[in-house]
Amino acid sequence: MDSYEFLLAIALILLSTKTFGLLSTHVHMPQVVGALLAGIILGPSMLGFVEETDFLLKASEIGVIMLMFLAGLDTDISELKKTGPTAFVIACIGVIVPLAGGFIIYDIFFVDTYTSDVFLRAAFVGVILTATSVSITVETLREMGKLKGPVGTAIMGAAIIDDILGIILLSFMSGFTDPSAKPMMVFVKIGGFFVFLAIIGIIVYWSFQKMEVAFGQKRRIAIYGLAFALILSYIAEKFFGIADITGAYFAGLILCNIANTRQYIAKKVNVASYLMFSPLFFASVGIKTDIHSLTSQYMLFAVVLLIVAVLTKIVGCGLGAKICGMSSRDSLRVGVGMISRGEVALIVADKGMQAGLVDPAISPAIVLVVIATTLMTPILLNIVMKERGKSRIPEKQPYVG
Repeated sequence: MDSYEFLLAIALILLSTKTFGLLSTHVHMPQVVGALLAGIILGPSMLGFVEETDFLLKASEIGVIMLMFLAGLDTDISELKKTGPTAFVIACIGVIVPLAGGFIIYDIFFVDTYTSDVFLRAAFVGVILTATSVSITVETLREMGKLKGPVGTAIMGAAIIDDILGIILLSFMSGFTDPSAKPMMVFVKIGGFFVFLAIIGIIVYWSFQKMEVAFGQKRRIAIYGLAFALILSYIAEKFFGIADITGAYFAGLILCNIANTRQYIAKKVNVASYLMFSPLFFASVGIKTDIHSLTSQYMLFAVVLLIVAVLTKIVGCGLGAKICGMSSRDSLRVGVGMISRGEVALIVADKGMQAGLVDPAISPAIVLVVIATTLMTPILLNIVMKERGKSRIPEKQPYVG
């Protein structure tokens, strides 16, 4: 790529992701679906206008760090306290069952003999399936007037815990990517990271509380917040062998309870993320995905993986809800509401490819599963949420232009 070609590449990515994102919203799908399709169209799968470069790789890395930092900032700790043990049980079983399902499917399709590398790759497919993205579920439940009910509350709480468990699993797996790594040392590093996190969290939380009083909502607060996320991402990767997005997510968690500061930082960081870095990340996932590599074996793998992705969340999360005393119908609703993988699975899969834990050949299958689960969730949710003999009155929605 010539020295200035990257400018044209950025322009094409921004224009196409926005265009396809808007088209996605018109058919009641999240914009991430359109952004993925834009990347696939621009990349080697179709037009071949944009190729993966070092610049795109680094810019998309900043994008994913911003996304995870914002996810941490948006975490509602009070929601976790409210849903309590129910959400925890749903999330735990909803992680264990997909983890096992992904491992077994990879084993059936691709494993002849086990080595440590093969075991990690099989396990990481399971880690990808543990992810949950409930943005489409939240919107569907809101339209149906069910968001604040027991099902909506359980899904929201479980999704938060699900994300945290997924990040811990990712950290654990990435610790073994170093061939010289010893299992005990990986545990020590992860434990050391969380000890470090607790200490630095108290200091940073106190510092930002003081700054909120001293500075109010000044731009420097947002800069300090983003800088903290980047530093913690660097420390996580460099000194503890943990994925940088883990540091970014927990940076957001540390700041999420400082109400005014959290909102201000999220607002400012979201502007930079939305304008450039997030589109570059989602498009880069599509650009890395070469659908020409989808042979009949990989296509069959994608179909089976999709079935497993759907069933393991319904069974795992539904079983967790049932154990906690929810009715069979509500348990089914909770399971269906947790099906969508969305951007979380893409982020995990992307980190896995960078770490050598995901074979690039199965990347198209993973993208197809993410898109399919996102498309299926609102349809299935509409079916299972229907009340027999009752009409549904949707919550009033503000007009969004």
